[in-house]
Formats: sequence, C-alpha cells, structure tokens
Amino acid sequence: MRKIGVFVCWCGSNIAATVDVKQVVEEAKKMPGVAYAADYQYMCSEIGQNMMKEVIDKHNLDRVVVAACSPRMHENTFRRAAEEAGINPYLVEIANIREQCSWVHKDKEAGTEKAIALTRAAVAKVTLNSELVPGEIDVVKKALIIGGGIAGIQSALDIADAGYKVDIVEKTPSIGGKMAQLDKTFPTLDCSACILTPKMVDAAKHPNITLHTYSEVEKISGYVGNFNVQIKKKARYVDMDKCTGCRICTEKCPSKKAKSEFEEGLKNRGAVYIPFAQAVPNVPVIDTDECIKLKTGKCGLCEKLCPSNAIKFDDKDEIITEEYGAIVVASGYDIIDLNKFGEYQYDHPDVITSLEFERITNAAGPTNGKFLRPSDGEKPKKVVFIQCVGSRDKTERGKSYCSKICCMYTAKHSMLIKEKYPDIEAYVFYIDVRTPGKNFDEFQRRAVEKYGVQYIKGMVGKIFPEGKKLMVHGVDTMSGETLVIDADMVVLAAATKAKSDAIDLKRKLNISTDINNFFTEAHPKLRPVETASAGIYLAGACQGPKDIPETVAQSSAAAAKVIGLLNKSKLVNNPCVSAVDESLCSGCLACTEMCPYDAISYKNIEIDDHGKKIKKVVADVNEALCHGCGGCTVTCRPGAIDLKGFTNKQILAEVDAICH
Repeated sequence: MRKIGVFVCWCGSNIAATVDVKQVVEEAKKMPGVAYAADYQYMCSEIGQNMMKEVIDKHNLDRVVVAACSPRMHENTFRRAAEEAGINPYLVEIANIREQCSWVHKDKEAGTEKAIALTRAAVAKVTLNSELVPGEIDVVKKALIIGGGIAGIQSALDIADAGYKVDIVEKTPSIGGKMAQLDKTFPTLDCSACILTPKMVDAAKHPNITLHTYSEVEKISGYVGNFNVQIKKKARYVDMDKCTGCRICTEKCPSKKAKSEFEEGLKNRGAVYIPFAQAVPNVPVIDTDECIKLKTGKCGLCEKLCPSNAIKFDDKDEIITEEYGAIVVASGYDIIDLNKFGEYQYDHPDVITSLEFERITNAAGPTNGKFLRPSDGEKPKKVVFIQCVGSRDKTERGKSYCSKICCMYTAKHSMLIKEKYPDIEAYVFYIDVRTPGKNFDEFQRRAVEKYGVQYIKGMVGKIFPEGKKLMVHGVDTMSGETLVIDADMVVLAAATKAKSDAIDLKRKLNISTDINNFFTEAHPKLRPVETASAGIYLAGACQGPKDIPETVAQSSAAAAKVIGLLNKSKLVNNPCVSAVDESLCSGCLACTEMCPYDAISYKNIEIDDHGKKIKKVVADVNEALCHGCGGCTVTCRPGAIDLKGFTNKQILAEVDAICH
C-alpha cells in the first residue's frame, strides 16, 4: 500500500479565494493510499517546503501530491524538496488547482469540486509512478549565435570572454544589423556607429569568435550539449584571405544600378560592393543578379584590376558542418510593408520611413548628413511625423501590438532636426506617448519643452500630394479640430514585425513562435531568455520589439545561460522519455515518421519464438534526443511505445479518477 502525502496550497488568496482548501484536504484524506493531507498558505516558501520534508520523514511517505499552481512554475521546486527528504523526485505529482481551477471559476463551490477532482486524479497517477533516473550526456564546449546584430555580437563577446568558442552566422555580408544603420541612439544621442563599430571589431579580432558572414543555417539536428549544424556559406566571389580591402573593384565596377540595402534604397551601389564603410569583414561581395560577368560572361573588369587576384568567379556555395553545445537565436526584426497603407502615400519620394530618415541624417549617408527632400534635394520647412503606422492596428494589414520603440525614436528624430535646423517646423501625430525606460520620459519631454516640437494627439486620415507639398489631413482629438498641414516631408514610424524567415528558422530549431511569429520564451517571468527546447536561447528583437539597452541586457542574460551550460562537464537529461516494448513492436516504424525530433530509429533484434530464433525489426528510441512529447505513443497502433512518467496506465487512472 502506498503512503501518499497531499499538500494543498492557498497561494495567498489566488487559490483560497475560490477554493475551500480545508474541504479539499478533508476529501484528500479519504482517497486511496493517502496517509497524510494538510494545507498551507505558501507551499513554495521555505517554511512550506520544510514542512513537506518534515512530514515525509515523520510519516514515512513514499509519494507526494502538491495541489498548487502550474507545474511549469514550481514542479522543480517541489521535486527538489522531495529529493532532499529522500524520495525520488519523479514520485511527486502536481495538481494544478490555480490556473486550471481557481483562476477560471468564480463559484467557490464549483471551484472546490473541481479542485478535489484534480487532486484525486493526481493521487491516482502518483500511485502508479515509478522511480526515474536521468541519464548523463557530454557537452560540446562551443556556442552558435544566429544573427550578427548588436544582440548577437554582445552575446558572442560575453561567451567568448568567458573562454568558450563562439561562431556567429550572419545572413548579410557584414555583421552590425540595423543598429549600424542608425545615426544616433536614444536617450543619450550617442553616435550609433561610435558605440557599435568597436564591438564589431572586437568580435572580428577575438580569438574565440569565428564570423560566418553571408551565411545561413541550413539544418540543425541533435540536442542540448550536442547540436549538429549545417551552415551554408554563400559564394562571395571574392577570396577573403587575399582581399586587402583596397576597393578598386567597387570603384571601377560599371554596374551601378542596384539599390543599396544598407542605404534603404536611397542610393545605388555596384554589383561588387562593400555594404558600408565600417563593414566587418571589410571585404566586397559580388551580387550575382547585377554582375555583368556572371550574367553574360562579359566584363570581368574587377578581376582584371584587382591587384591581389582576389576575385574568383568560379566560387561556389559551400556547406560546412559544426557541432555546438548551445545556440543563441538573435535574428532580429523587420518593419512592415507600407504599400498596404495607401492613405500615407508611401510611394511618394518625400514620404519616408524612420530607417530612411536615419540614413538621410547620417553623415555617412546618401546626402552626407544634410536633411534634404529626396524628390528635389531642397531643404524642407515643415516635417510631419506619424506614429503607430501599422502598430496597435487590429486590421489585417497591421499589427495589434505596440512596437515599443517608435515613440522614442520619433522624439529623437524631431530633436535632431530642430538641433540642426531650428527654423524647420516639426509636428508629431500620436495616439499615446509610451516612454517606459530610464530617462525616456525626460527625453521625450525635452523634444517638446526645449525644442518646441508640436505633438498632436490624433491620427492622420489621408495625405494628398499637391505640387511640392504633402497636404496632411488629421484630427486633433484633444480639441476636436480637423487639421491640414502643408508638409514638405512626412516620416512614418512603421510597425516592427518578426523576420520573414522566422517560421523557417523555428522549424529548423524546433522552437515555438507566438501569433505574431516572434520566438516564444519558455516562461515570460521565470525563463525569459530560454526556449522550450533545452540549450536554445533568445536574444533581442527576434522575441518581440525591444530597444537597444533592453536588447543588450537580454543578450548578456542569454550569454550567462550559455556559459552556465558550457561550464558543465556533463548534462542531465529528462528521464520522461519514450520506451519501446520490443515484444509488442510490429516494426511498422510509423513512430519514426511522426517524431519531430528524429529521436526514433530502428534496430534488428533476434527473438526466441517457441525455441526458434527469429530476426525482427523494432523501433529504437535515442533518449538523449527524445523530448517526451508523447506523439509516438498515440501513433503506435500495437501500443508498444509508452512514455515514462506518463504511461497509458497512469493517464487512464487519472481519467477514471476524474470521472469518479
């Protein structure tokens, strides 16, 4: 006979307000195998855990049920407490009477009845629990960073400084990301390049960091501590070892029709180009869609002029395979397609995005820092900024969430204009001003109070081009007045969105995304930089809109997690994995096709059938790869696969108990 202890938590008033915990305890005492039942205000507290340990010892309990909050929150806490009391941690079950009960019921009687049912189900399951022992796996002492923006660079530097090897895989020809495109950063108005460029150089020169630019992650397999990653290094057509960065090829290239991605299309570049002056590595790349030689076989001027013989038109894409112990995803963000917002006339040359504004005001940008209209090169007299373009927009064309950074960078933009050109009038249309950050509110108020930027609470309905002017029609919701401003330029603060390849990357990594395709953390409060897949961490705006300070902080947090992982000589894996009953397995191998982690293969065995030796194919589970999702158990028609800790018998016992 089992000796089960049941501990019911009040969770302050979270549970006790809608569940009669005393009644749950009294009902628990009547359940089969329960030797002890009690309640306490905070079971997760030190006092609560000590109480549990003392009771286990005093009453010689061999199983524990804790009726409390979600197992995602405190299952490990209670398992550790039970282990310290001498019980195998997998002989502990959690009845989630907070999220599944008290938080969804206002009727105390109904909530109490459901809490009793959930506790009864947990008691039925724990009765059938058996001791599980985790296995050990080795750790490859090397990390992969996907994305070479400020998030990836910061994580890489932190991990490398701790003494571990790091590879950065960046899709574009240079690291730097969107921060490299910015002119100034808020709230200190530091020169963005002055902050970022030294970090880029540090990353390139660090003996523990290897840069794989113009490269993509092709395939990922393996598991925490032992990821196997295929990296596609795209043909650059320039030998990086021979190139001296003299730039003769970029200057002499006759093909200058391509729009510069770095300059947001405001300037043309050659077919052979270096993305920007401070690019790392400072080596050109040839655009196959623009190069005359690669398209027609003619030209080849760069090859003839290169003094280092670095041009190689026979270059090919290359696949390399590397092993890593941990992965940090820092793939960044994009901005939405503004072509869906016809009322803002984005196709007009004088209606620009905030990133285009950054390039126009940058001293190294297409106008050498002079604030000029793209249409005619004249200095504007009136500039209108429109916030929340696509943000907080519940229609299909926009995003329902706040993009978080637009209020601050719009204040920055308006200040930069007024600082350089005090005679220019600046107007900002806004829904709300959201500036939650250190010195952020003071920064935004400085734009109004010191620089005289006119903030108008209201949205713009339509922009009509009239001659050289852009007639901005909006409403001041504070006064109810309809406004028409004859602007010379309009700057749109476009919503941020997840990268277009986020879903593809998610499938390669076996991690999850939210409804907006941003990568999802394991727990928003307690595990904000981890994913649900062990050994894979998140940094920066790939998780959701973030400013630079927040991105850097999260990147260092992800690096700390990686360092903690790589510092271990062995890792303990989850023992709740699938197991095959070879006597029942028919060898159909339907489970191998279903398994999302490639954890199931097959093997040939020999069985004794009434004295006759017969060869047989059966499924074989790699416990290091298995995540315990249980998908294979429902696929297995003979019922040969069961999940340790969640066997069919245990699940059915729970169902029977609830239906009691």
